[in-house]
Amino acid sequence: MDVIPAVDVLDGRVVRLRRGSYDDVTVYGDDPVAQAASWLAAGAAMVHVVDLAGARDGTHDVGLWRALGAAGLTFQVGGGIRTAGTARNAVVAGAARVVVGTAAVWEPAVLGEICAAVGAGKVVAAVDVRAGRATGAGWRDAGRSLADVLAGVAAAGVARALVTGIDRDGTMEGPDVALLAEAARLAPGMALIASGGVGTLGHLETLAATPVEAVIVGRALYEGAFTIGEALAAGRG
Repeated sequence: MDVIPAVDVLDGRVVRLRRGSYDDVTVYGDDPVAQAASWLAAGAAMVHVVDLAGARDGTHDVGLWRALGAAGLTFQVGGGIRTAGTARNAVVAGAARVVVGTAAVWEPAVLGEICAAVGAGKVVAAVDVRAGRATGAGWRDAGRSLADVLAGVAAAGVARALVTGIDRDGTMEGPDVALLAEAARLAPGMALIASGGVGTLGHLETLAATPVEAVIVGRALYEGAFTIGEALAAGRG
């Protein structure tokens, strides 16, 4: 299991939200590119960059993507990627993968267009779940059933899903293993990336015993609960 550090960006700063709330923000720095570079230098193979304003408002920060690409960093990026053209721009700027949420939930046909534009291997469907429903629009809409969303994602040709338990996100209280198991049951051929709630090396060891291929880790790294090296070792099981 790979471990991918999160670099969430809001108003140009590196932040973490708690349970997806834009009213509960912790700031960890003011240079997202430098932060991403530091995680890669510490041993991570890729960083997960989210433009939170883009996720909320449907905009996208091309300048951030270009700065990351110009620095030669390996990153996947999400936040405001809702059309094939935007996804293509992200890849041209240097993104290794694009993470698509709102279109994955509400517009599987658009998700298919994005796959056609950049290649399905470069697309990750963000499946952010609260109370059994996958949400879009920065986690602020009513969402659709997890089963329906995963069926649409698979039909669009996407082979990788980032599954987040919203109520665990940013809490360090432990991952939602039951949610991941349900996602694996509903989409048995899909590679899963876990996200939300990791706070200890024990949490990583628990996830390493499940079928997930990777896990996104944010607050625990920023709070110093463990190092990237320790996390990678735990992920190897």
